[in-house]
Amino acid sequence: MLLAPKQSCPTIPLSNGLHIPIFGLGTSHDGGYSHDAIVYALTECGVRHIDTAKRYGCEQKLGDAIRESGIPRRDLWVTNKLWPGDYGYQAAKKACLDSCSLMGFKYFDLYLMHWPEATQPGCSNREMRAETWRALEELHKEGLCSAIGVSNFLVHHLEELKEDCSVVPHVNQVEYHPFQQPKLLMEYCRQEGIVFEGYSPLAKGQVLDDPAVLRIAQKYERTAAQICIRWSIQNGVVTIPKSINKKRIQENCQVFGFQLEESDMAALGSLEDGRHVTWDPTNVE
Repeated sequence: MLLAPKQSCPTIPLSNGLHIPIFGLGTSHDGGYSHDAIVYALTECGVRHIDTAKRYGCEQKLGDAIRESGIPRRDLWVTNKLWPGDYGYQAAKKACLDSCSLMGFKYFDLYLMHWPEATQPGCSNREMRAETWRALEELHKEGLCSAIGVSNFLVHHLEELKEDCSVVPHVNQVEYHPFQQPKLLMEYCRQEGIVFEGYSPLAKGQVLDDPAVLRIAQKYERTAAQICIRWSIQNGVVTIPKSINKKRIQENCQVFGFQLEESDMAALGSLEDGRHVTWDPTNVE
């Protein structure tokens, strides 16, 4: 097996001084899980950033694939997420330790609250978010989580967390693609020093047959997926496309050898129509 040279992947600095690779590989329960695809991404495509979650049900398998790849743990950035069923101070700390154990890790590079809504009765969302976040602050202080953050949080969720707790999230991971561009949230995160990370950069495939995307792809002799991933990265967004197809993973990684012209960036930016292809946190208090 020929090993690819290390991917030349830029990083984005976090407020605590760490640097997160701007490109990563997402994993999910949707569409299945592929051990071989993970090993391939790490060994042949040079991927060094893997994103997962307890919710996806593949933690143990993913840990095995990472070990099989032979890539030293210190050379990887691994993000995991805490599901709302494990919110609460004690439950959150236990869930993080359990996830570390399942994956065979001593720490996560980034640990996120997966969703702003709590499922526990008798407690407001705000109170539960704050109690859970305090657990993440301690996990960070103890070194189990090098950085901590949130996912699917909107401005009012972040504002409340800032009022209730002491550590501002290092990252906010939300849906981001040409059809869904939460500009006010992005600007808020920028002002607060929160790195903005985008998932579903291909809008679950909906963006791949858009005429404007196809026209730009033809111009650069790239795939529609490469154009959308490049657009996201060029906007300074940490981008984590998911795939279990080796050919697509390889294609998705090849987004650093070209740059989109301003007119094409603007054309893709004009495709915003507000649609969500996954969870919509708008109505979460």
